Amino acid sequence: MDQRERFRALHRDTYADLLRFVERRIPPDEAEDVVSTVFLTAWRRLADVPPDARPWLFAVARKTMANQTRGWLRRQALDVRLTAAGSHVPDGSAATAERIDLERAWRTLRPADREVLALIAFDGLTSEQAATVLGCRRSTFAMRLTRARKRLQDALDPTAPAVAVIKEQQSWTTA
Repeated sequence: MDQRERFRALHRDTYADLLRFVERRIPPDEAEDVVSTVFLTAWRRLADVPPDARPWLFAVARKTMANQTRGWLRRQALDVRLTAAGSHVPDGSAATAERIDLERAWRTLRPADREVLALIAFDGLTSEQAATVLGCRRSTFAMRLTRARKRLQDALDPTAPAVAVIKEQQSWTTA
């Protein structure tokens, strides 16, 4: 397969996933520009693109977004839209309450925790691929993922804050 055919196949197979990845992280009107830059980089460095290109492209996209929006990223929390997360329930009350709870819990997480969870849950990457995107070892990513899941679970558990306060008060009285 020549370079042009390889690039066409790469673009065809990864464009939609890459665009969704970028759209969850920056305003949608800027997403296509970032994706274009990523594919320009891929074309220029086609020899460096591994056979499993998605993690490599996602990593390039992350670096591109950081370069283009460095100041913005420091001030804004990373936000993942949850509109496609739920299925339609005729009554809707239970699903709506769960979605509100999940969204509220999601927003309490640090941007780094949201990023780790989003790579797995929304982008469908493996731990190894996500570690490549973040530029860390797989074991480091696994530890970050475990901690992020625990923090999300704690944020979803209505009794967690009360238990934490009780434990903290107990440590004061025993000290």
